[in-house]
Amino acid sequence: MRGPHHDIRGGMNIAIGLAAFATSAGCLWLASHSASWWVIALAAIAFSFTNNTLFSLHHEAVHGHFHVNTRVNEWAGRLLAATFPTIFSIQRVSHLGHHRRNRSDEELYDSYLPHQSWALKTYWLYCLLTGFYWAIIPVAALVYVIWPWSFRAAWFQNGPAAWWGFRPFVQDIARQPIGPVWREGALTLAVQLALFFGLGLSLAGWLACYWAFGINWSSVQYTDHADTPRHVTEGAWNLRFTKLSQALFLNYNFHLAHHRDPSIPWQQLPCHVKAGDANPSFWPIYARLWLGAKPARPLETEIPT
Repeated sequence: MRGPHHDIRGGMNIAIGLAAFATSAGCLWLASHSASWWVIALAAIAFSFTNNTLFSLHHEAVHGHFHVNTRVNEWAGRLLAATFPTIFSIQRVSHLGHHRRNRSDEELYDSYLPHQSWALKTYWLYCLLTGFYWAIIPVAALVYVIWPWSFRAAWFQNGPAAWWGFRPFVQDIARQPIGPVWREGALTLAVQLALFFGLGLSLAGWLACYWAFGINWSSVQYTDHADTPRHVTEGAWNLRFTKLSQALFLNYNFHLAHHRDPSIPWQQLPCHVKAGDANPSFWPIYARLWLGAKPARPLETEIPT
């Protein structure tokens, strides 16, 4: 996961994380204590970006390069996971599974295979674009805290998990030891409850901010893979963002560079973009997703030229 030749700037990551957390908390407070709809909307939009900064740092911790000190990295990952909210170990095993399955038949959200329903895959795609897939992640984390053994049940893996296209992820999660994962889940729940009651948040304010974040997060997560080659490493884009979005997402748009070498810290990703790499704009790819799923192209075993 961690490349010893890469410079991990732990102090910078901590400072950015603290600033983003304070801003996100302020947005939650504002959305919960304002009676003006436009103030709530602005707070929710701002939160959707600053919480993506926290997610990007969480992503760094998943790959082991938030901080050079392993203990600091792990605790930062647990706390950052709580701001999503999800469970750090679940996110790690799911994300590393994504790197193994990227653009395979098991992970192809923008296209449908011959035996699959266009209507169902398009429905899933709309769930992604409207934030409902984000909502499944916190709900799954809560289910794990309440009933962790459900993830190991065949009826759960072959029923709800399979219907929503998450069976490989649930199977990976089920292989993890329950105790450590449950404790991380309890920490996530405690952090969210502390935020909610400590800041006097309202359910409407919390939901407005987090749903805006879910839409923003989902849009980037799947646009940076949509319509790319069906290749495990080359199946991603180096998207063109505005300078502000690129800064707030901590270079997350250079996703092809990340898939080629997941050990590269976010600060160095722009230096690893190849001269011939496509650099499409986010918006046309995102807009195309609203037209529904496309027929799947064949898998590619060779690196596309």
